[in-house]
Amino acid sequence: MPSNAPIENALTIDVEDYFQVSAMAPYIRRADWDRCECRVEHNIDRILQLLAAKNTHATFFTLGWIAERYPDMVRRIVREGHELASHGYGHQRVSDLTEAEFFDDITRSKGLLEDLGGQAVWGYRAPSFSIGANNLWALDTLQRAGYRYSSSIYPVKHDHYGMPNAPRFAYETRGGMMEVPPTTLRMFNRNLPSSGGGYFRLMPYALSRWMLQQVNKQDEQSAIFYFHPWEIDPGQPRVAGIDLKTRFRHYVNIGRTEQRLARLLDDFQWDRMDNIFIGSRVKKEVPVV
Repeated sequence: MPSNAPIENALTIDVEDYFQVSAMAPYIRRADWDRCECRVEHNIDRILQLLAAKNTHATFFTLGWIAERYPDMVRRIVREGHELASHGYGHQRVSDLTEAEFFDDITRSKGLLEDLGGQAVWGYRAPSFSIGANNLWALDTLQRAGYRYSSSIYPVKHDHYGMPNAPRFAYETRGGMMEVPPTTLRMFNRNLPSSGGGYFRLMPYALSRWMLQQVNKQDEQSAIFYFHPWEIDPGQPRVAGIDLKTRFRHYVNIGRTEQRLARLLDDFQWDRMDNIFIGSRVKKEVPVV
């Protein structure tokens, strides 16, 4: 591309519902998921309408549990030109699984998504970014299961996840797998989260935009942005009895997210993960353990 062409960034959606968020696990039993009001299909419809209006394609990291119950939604994602990728089957943190359990989870979800979507599934994102220094074997397992890239190692320090000393940008790992980490901005001798989720809802939009601009201009790298369908849904049922920290993280500014996303799509160039990274030349580096 011409040197003055805008950098394309990767837009990603983690397709799960509000009751499947890891922070809600102490309050909503997995056995009760089928009794919860599921709102993901309606929210994905709104997201697809927004993307179509902005002529934007994205990658949908989709739970097998969701795909199994909403096959037409999965087919629509593919039909409208988006990449279908895996978020595992049952939103279990990789750090809570054995290697055999993890292999079963990722092969089950990959096979299900490929059968529904009619296309190969190359990408995987771990629930809660739960691949890190203590379970890097998961990257070998993903390669064995037929995946080509992961977006699961967040190079930040966080109370629920993170591997601060991991590379900030896409790199090859063991076995030829590619890791494409969520975006961070290097400031004050630390990596600052800059890639969406709760941070996008909490920070002023101008700050989020500025951080992504710095990654594009200073680092000359594509940013990886993510959000969840429930983050545009202020009408979702309020989960009773949750602690104040979880309540704040989950519900802060969800009434503003859709409007902010529309601005974000106008302010940057976006595309699917596979279009940007598969087949591209990236730094060959194994994360520091």
